[in-house]
Amino acid sequence: MFVVLITYAIVSLAVLVALASMILKIGSLLGECPQTKAMAKSAAVTIATGFCAIGLGGVMLVGSTLPVLQEDAVFALVAALGVSVLCLGLGFTQAIVQLRAVLRGDEAPEQDAEQVPG
Repeated sequence: MFVVLITYAIVSLAVLVALASMILKIGSLLGECPQTKAMAKSAAVTIATGFCAIGLGGVMLVGSTLPVLQEDAVFALVAALGVSVLCLGLGFTQAIVQLRAVLRGDEAPEQDAEQVPG
């Protein structure tokens, strides 16, 4: 089981680092425009930092289910990696959408008082 946990950690963290570096690269490419240069780079760093924080939490949460499925270690590894990579991919998509919205100057949608929990 230890090998499964190490394999999961290495692969999931590699995907997390690869996607975060892609966010930074896209931000630097968008930063070549003279009008949005400073905004693109700072937004990319901020968004990539949030992506890493949330992504690492998700990787840890999915990884915590591996010991429960210890009877079939290969199935547990494949299922955990599948869920982890799927969630990181969805988070990456949302991060890029947010980066583009920041550069376009879109405002965040306002919430009605009825929709806010509390």
